[in-house]
Amino acid sequence: MANIIVAGSVNMDLVIRTPRLPRLGETILGENLAMVGGGKGANQAVACARLGAEVSFIGRVGQDEFGNTLLKNLKNEGIDCEGVTVSEDINTGMALITVVKEGDNSIVVSPGANMLLSPRDITSQEDKFINSQASLFQLEVPLKTLEEGLRLSKKYGLLTILDPAPFTEIPDSFLKLIDILVPNSIELRQMSGLDDMERAALSLIQRGVKTVVVTAGADGAILFESSYISRVQGPAISPVDTTGAGDAFAGAMAVALSEGKSTQETIGFANCAGALACTILGAQTSLPFREDVEKLYRQTYRS
Repeated sequence: MANIIVAGSVNMDLVIRTPRLPRLGETILGENLAMVGGGKGANQAVACARLGAEVSFIGRVGQDEFGNTLLKNLKNEGIDCEGVTVSEDINTGMALITVVKEGDNSIVVSPGANMLLSPRDITSQEDKFINSQASLFQLEVPLKTLEEGLRLSKKYGLLTILDPAPFTEIPDSFLKLIDILVPNSIELRQMSGLDDMERAALSLIQRGVKTVVVTAGADGAILFESSYISRVQGPAISPVDTTGAGDAFAGAMAVALSEGKSTQETIGFANCAGALACTILGAQTSLPFREDVEKLYRQTYRS
């Protein structure tokens, strides 16, 4: 069984579906408001747990009702939450998510307690790194905290995976600690300053990242290594809400690689997890279980 450490954000997502995004200054009517567990860190932790991994999560919530609910939800998923700190005098992170009928979304995040996650929070859980195979990070918490997580991961020989969202400038010293970078095409351009996908990915590899896997939505994912490029087409689905798809993909990659799957099989497995996450409204509510991912994988790649 894979043992994975996830360090990152915890948010309560406030989700509303609308026919379209409002113009500046415009008010439009949407559907009923849904409150769903979110935050890229928590999403990826749940994704890994539902795919069969033993997961230790490091994060922060506020001392409020949202924090209590989110922490309870994570524990109900079987996630080790010993590394989650409850912070006083600050709210739990929140995200305002508008989903249009085609399934695309617009998101605004209030980080709250997430920005208090500190390097000390990471080092206090050092014993969890010893017997883990992989660690998974995102950019919704301070960079210095993630750098400590990456440093500890390297100390104990863990595979390190970074989902670079939301975009933040990352120094080369940080990139050299990353085994697999998983951006979408927009984040890839932001990180590299280049429009050409191949040149952009290879420039990041030259700066220190070992492997870049670019998620491309309905087109699957593209793998870039120093001397190898491969596209793995994803399954065809009818999207309802793309929120959480990238987190499902990253979590599935961490699980599959920890289990010793080949890179090609791993990307196919992750494509299926990301696709299934697009078929249900919300982030954590949409994250698929192992049986469903394996079924779609067989239908997509072995039929």
